[in-house]
Amino acid sequence: MKRDIYTQLLAWKASSDRKPLVLRGARQTGKTYILKKFGESEYERVHYFNFERQTDLDGFFARDLDPARILRELELHAGRSIAPERDLVIFDEIQASNRALQALKYFQEEAGALHLAAAGSLLGLQMSTPGSFPVGKVDFLDLHPLTLPEFLAALGESRYRNYLEQKRALDPLPDAFHAHLCDLLRQYYLVGGMPEAVKRYRDTGDLDAVRRIQRGILDAYTLDFAKHAPSADIPKLSRIWESIPSHLARENKKFVFSAVHPGARARSYEDALTWLENAGLIDRAHAVERPQLPLKASADRSSFKVYALDVGLLGALAEIPIQTLLRRDEIFAGYQGAFVESYMAQQIRATLGQRLYYWRSAGRKAEVDFLLETEAGILPLEVKAGINPKSKRLRSYAEQFSPRLLVRSTLLNLRRDDRILNVPLYAVSWIRESAALAFE
Repeated sequence: MKRDIYTQLLAWKASSDRKPLVLRGARQTGKTYILKKFGESEYERVHYFNFERQTDLDGFFARDLDPARILRELELHAGRSIAPERDLVIFDEIQASNRALQALKYFQEEAGALHLAAAGSLLGLQMSTPGSFPVGKVDFLDLHPLTLPEFLAALGESRYRNYLEQKRALDPLPDAFHAHLCDLLRQYYLVGGMPEAVKRYRDTGDLDAVRRIQRGILDAYTLDFAKHAPSADIPKLSRIWESIPSHLARENKKFVFSAVHPGARARSYEDALTWLENAGLIDRAHAVERPQLPLKASADRSSFKVYALDVGLLGALAEIPIQTLLRRDEIFAGYQGAFVESYMAQQIRATLGQRLYYWRSAGRKAEVDFLLETEAGILPLEVKAGINPKSKRLRSYAEQFSPRLLVRSTLLNLRRDDRILNVPLYAVSWIRESAALAFE
């Protein structure tokens, strides 16, 4: 399946100041696949080393961190030579070797001709350990579950993506296009973007098989809790992880520690939340009362919502019957918008590359689901599961801050009502472009 990150990998290869590449992402998002595919297509040979499976690899880094010696010994170990400017070297699951992580600094300084890419399912955890990571000596890329545009391409529907990317006006889409894209969006809600689940759905259309794959991925994450997390945090990780659907199903989706476990306090659960964040399994959206650039500076770090990394996994975690998909609009009416808000959070992180923030009024009586940072300023974004065009919360925001544009995302077609721009849910990756057209 084609992934958007491939273009970024090509840019990394061609860069004159290329550093060792670190590809970050949660388990089973396709990091190993994309690096191998990239190497096979763009290099003469690929040299693949997996530090989790080949436990003896750590020994090559034990004596010292001299890149020349390490490469010679890796060549002997693999039984073939490495051509630095023509081959790709992959260090997979590199978080299993702290010394290999540290060695990336010296590969950058002393072996600049080598094309070296590293990846790891729990790399974020290792990177958070003081003194373990070569800050400033590596290039980073992040791999997320497939976005909706990537999902469309996987299903052979990339023509819709091309149509939106070439659109230069705010007129509605043809009704047939709009209806079909809404149906494809429903499919994405249930299948999500984990590559194995998408591939099975594309090849067979078997939703029950998709759900089995999703449950298998969830089981793998739970095993990671037990294998890699501090023992004191394991019960807390499970409680937080399992509470995500119930938090998002509430009217006020703010994360509340007492809802995780009676008597739970932020201080005792913060480490577990950070562990899940560093593992790439959750994203936090922090509240902002006075929206101004940069949003990070005005965010309330103590008030936030928690989203799972993938909307399909959210459905499996919540044990929502996969057959709900067949009942069309029921999925939008039920679950109080949890799916659509989670979907939007996932797309913002992956397609817009932004951290998540939402607006909360000073009296906590009004909220807007997301705030987006753009060249034209902050865009407030309200998300609705159906076709209700009423936007009371957006108007409350407008009364206080008088923005040039308000954005609403629903199942309605593309349209503009005075200052409110309605971008269909399936076109979230086109929000920046559509807002620019509105400003014109």
